[in-house]
Amino acid sequence: MITAVFFDLDGTLADTAPDLAGALNQLLEEHGQSPLPFATIRPVVSHGGNALIQLAFGINESHPDFQTIRQRFLEIYHTRLHNSTHLFEGMEAVLETLEAKQITWGVITNKPAWLTNPLMEKLQLTGRAGCIVCGDSTSNPKPHPAPMLLACKLTRSEPASSLYVGDAERDVAAGRAAGMHTLVALYGYIDQNEAPEQWQAESMISAPAEILDWINQFNSYS
Repeated sequence: MITAVFFDLDGTLADTAPDLAGALNQLLEEHGQSPLPFATIRPVVSHGGNALIQLAFGINESHPDFQTIRQRFLEIYHTRLHNSTHLFEGMEAVLETLEAKQITWGVITNKPAWLTNPLMEKLQLTGRAGCIVCGDSTSNPKPHPAPMLLACKLTRSEPASSLYVGDAERDVAAGRAAGMHTLVALYGYIDQNEAPEQWQAESMISAPAEILDWINQFNSYS
């Protein structure tokens, strides 16, 4: 039986791309460059700040200016965490149903705590989540299984009875390595060049409501 459900934050639980894109384009404008189309930025969001900087400036972590530019990007984003961010359509009903069924839910994200925690507060989810595991909550972020195992420890859940939902290959890899069941959120930030059907998740969903359908089907056969 599935007794706990854990979510990736960006691109799975919440639609954070508008605010991240806004921050990135503000940064570009500060550097005298033209903003990027939202459609170009959205698929990269789940890969984190480093990938967004590489997209916008064409540099990687080895560039001498990379860390300075990245830090400025995060500072800008921090000022606009919740301007346009919201739960994906149908996700609030999913959370309410899980709570009604007394199924624990929580968040496991690679986003650092100084950005994750205020965002969860603004979304009014902090008191509802069974746990909030951030990118710096353990020594190794996803795709390492450590964050997943910490989430299980915090919620007193067993990995074999837990489901992880994410929109990146590392989400599936981390969940599988921890012994969790995994779903790919196709409504999230997946680039057209990626192949989620090859990530070896147990299933793929096109909308949050399908999470409940999968749990009901799984539990009915358990």
